[in-house]
Amino acid sequence: MANYIRFDWAMKRLLRNKANYAVLEGFMCSLLNEKFKINRFLDSESNQQTENDKFNRVDILAENEKGEFIIFEIQNTREHTYFHRMLYGVSKVITDNISLGDDYDKVRKVYSINIVYFTLGQAKDYVYHGKTMFQGLHQPDDILKLSNRQSELFFGDEIPQGRKTNREAGDIFPEYYLLCVNNFDKLAVNNLDEWIEFLKTGEISEAAQAPGLADARKCLDIDKLTVAEKNDYVRHMENLRYQRSVIKTGYDDGWQEGHADGREEGREEGRAEGREEGRAEGRAEGREEGRAEGAKDEKKATAHRLLAMGLSAEQVAAATQLSLDEIKKL
Repeated sequence: MANYIRFDWAMKRLLRNKANYAVLEGFMCSLLNEKFKINRFLDSESNQQTENDKFNRVDILAENEKGEFIIFEIQNTREHTYFHRMLYGVSKVITDNISLGDDYDKVRKVYSINIVYFTLGQAKDYVYHGKTMFQGLHQPDDILKLSNRQSELFFGDEIPQGRKTNREAGDIFPEYYLLCVNNFDKLAVNNLDEWIEFLKTGEISEAAQAPGLADARKCLDIDKLTVAEKNDYVRHMENLRYQRSVIKTGYDDGWQEGHADGREEGREEGRAEGREEGRAEGRAEGREEGRAEGAKDEKKATAHRLLAMGLSAEQVAAATQLSLDEIKKL
């Protein structure tokens, strides 16, 4: 089996060449389950070409033949604010591509395609699709649809006389696809599975039939890279190794520090709780001792009165439950 380069490096270095458009077109065709053609790639400010950016992510911005924008992003490292960054990326593409004073119908559809190699949220599936939907609060089955005129204006649809469009209002809004590659743990059963299997393992099965994978076999074979490209790719892989090492070291250091801090906090909390419990127990014991001493004083006072009335020491001891020695000392 051939040795293929990683998809993130390929996106940055190879797949933006027009001769290799078929690879990403095939991937998008498998994801959206419809024909997909790339018109051009646009500059993306975070798509840095320098190897100094060891913790870079890969993202590229493309425009398809419909004039829609597609953000392709691959993320290798964990990021708690990733969902927010997805939202920011889409918002920025929208605002960057409409001029001040333009009509709102110039806002173009955006797809955000996110390939992540870490656990994101509580993900169990390996493919998620996020889309805006306007649902009736009082009639939950009522999903707001566009008018026929809106469908014609915004999507170029031709609606037959007497028919109504099925376009939803949410179709205008951005859509998000999230591929949690590490969650894929089964045999590939369709085109998208074959792509995700490749993204996870770096291998393309001989039986794979998904659009774009045949082209990937040709242009992503590491043995077909030039010497300069191979050197560049080796540096990329070393940077990923360095990145994993730094993250693991940070995790281990954080665990050790947290463990030590936890022990110290535990001891301090234990001492504080001990002091508080000691004070509480002391107060309780003091109250109990005070009550006992008060009861005994009361018994002695009663004994005095009984002795003054002429009762014998034995009779007073029996009545007050004091000992004879205690009675004799009164």
